[in-house]
Amino acid sequence: MIVWLCLLHFSSSHPHTALFLALSFWEKMASFVWTLLLGFLFMVSGAMGAPPRKPVDVPFGRNYMPTWAFDHIKYFNGGSEIQLHLDNYTGTGFQSKGSYLFGHFSMQIKLVPGDSAGTVTAFYLSSQNSEHDEIDFEFLGNRTGQPYILQTNVFTGGKGDREQRIYLWFDPTKAYHSYSVLWNLYQIVFFVDDIPIRVFKNCKDLGVKFPFNQPMKIYSSLWNADDWATRGGLEKTDWSKAPFIATYKSFHIDGCEASVEAKFCATQGKRWWDQKEFQDLDSYQYRRLQWVRTKYTIYNYCTDRVRYPSISPECKRDRDI
Repeated sequence: MIVWLCLLHFSSSHPHTALFLALSFWEKMASFVWTLLLGFLFMVSGAMGAPPRKPVDVPFGRNYMPTWAFDHIKYFNGGSEIQLHLDNYTGTGFQSKGSYLFGHFSMQIKLVPGDSAGTVTAFYLSSQNSEHDEIDFEFLGNRTGQPYILQTNVFTGGKGDREQRIYLWFDPTKAYHSYSVLWNLYQIVFFVDDIPIRVFKNCKDLGVKFPFNQPMKIYSSLWNADDWATRGGLEKTDWSKAPFIATYKSFHIDGCEASVEAKFCATQGKRWWDQKEFQDLDSYQYRRLQWVRTKYTIYNYCTDRVRYPSISPECKRDRDI
């Protein structure tokens, strides 16, 4: 207001100069308002998606317990790191102490190095009944010098056959990498080092079942699967290289814990992974997902017209085609 009054006073003796100053003033004001508007729009668009919260590193015994071949699990640094050992007698595995309906589940894994053909390292969620739900990471072993294959799958109501396979863009045996699942009522997202590699959206309205009412435990195991794991079973496990060792740390669980009989999550809508920004990926995450699909995907059931002459309804919503 003061600036405007000054311009009015100045205009009586310098009308042309005053007009120029007034136009310049309003031009700058318009630019300032436009900048604020763009900033607001950017904040709104950025709120549509968000990366998961940083996992909390906890020791193995906080959330997990062995399930079989206890002597093939080795503990280090007070249980903050463990090793699973596979030899020609047995593999081994562990599971979460609790069952969960939705949440964020993460683990850092260093996979079996060297010649790991025939072996499978698995990290997955599964319910405990005949029409079970399941969310799978499976790392398929390789001959020395060949890339690891990561296979993901989703079972709903006992139905699976939704395999996707990718090569990883790094050597997963040299250092720890994070593998995580974000699961809420809207979507399931598979992450590798916070990069989304797969999305499975809730498509109940399209007639596709979605995991929503069966609590799941988290499992991991190292086992021999040389009848199918490497080149469809052509490459067999070389037991002279045993023991095969996978190493783990950061046993993060942030989920809605429930009894196996529970049909709902008591905190539905109240946890961070339930909020609006986690109902979909944002544009940056979709670009990263497209990068994985374009450069590293070697199999996707959505594009397999031999096995599936008709496209599965969820494939379009998941942007797989």
